[in-house]
Amino acid sequence: MIDLYYWTTPNGHKISLFLEEAGLPYNVHPINISQGEQFQPHFLKIAPNNRIPAIVDHEPADGGEPLSLFESGAILLYLAEKTGLFLPKDLRGRQTALQWLFWQMGGLGPMAGQNHHFSQFAAEKIPYAIKRYIDETARLYGVLNKQLADHTFVAGSEYSIADMAIYPWIVSHKWQSQNLEDFPHVLRWFNHIKDRPATVKAYALVQQINPPKA
Repeated sequence: MIDLYYWTTPNGHKISLFLEEAGLPYNVHPINISQGEQFQPHFLKIAPNNRIPAIVDHEPADGGEPLSLFESGAILLYLAEKTGLFLPKDLRGRQTALQWLFWQMGGLGPMAGQNHHFSQFAAEKIPYAIKRYIDETARLYGVLNKQLADHTFVAGSEYSIADMAIYPWIVSHKWQSQNLEDFPHVLRWFNHIKDRPATVKAYALVQQINPPKA
């Protein structure tokens, strides 16, 4: 039903988490971003911003032609609305989940991504940039820790697309120079999600598609 254009990055994992949790059938189309496959014309027709993930839903709810979507947050929201899963139906619960989804899209993802770049991949190590993004990542972890202090999941008592959006970026906490012991509520939440069967299945794609080099 759904074609998933994917690579083994935090944003890619968001969508495989949802698909596995919802039990939706999907086909994986690897887009090797280290080899520039995100710039191939067939992919750009689906994802004009040349970023993974993207999907093509061959059975959209309106019964029309296959629907393509890019941007991980938009995909999560679409899938939640289509299936009626992982997004609260009451007004206040829904808005809480959407706020934290957009918090990840506009804050945690970009800041942690810059953290990864300057601390792990940049040819020139710039202390100011490294410190700036490590510090901002730590601030965001603190915000998340406070939210989870009295919530089982980010948006309340139920697992939602907000958790699916945030979790993959926390997986990379060591790259971000963050110690989860400093954020005990995040650590509790992280371990809870890590052990979910769907999470295990979603992350098993790494070994199939892009296994770590020995």
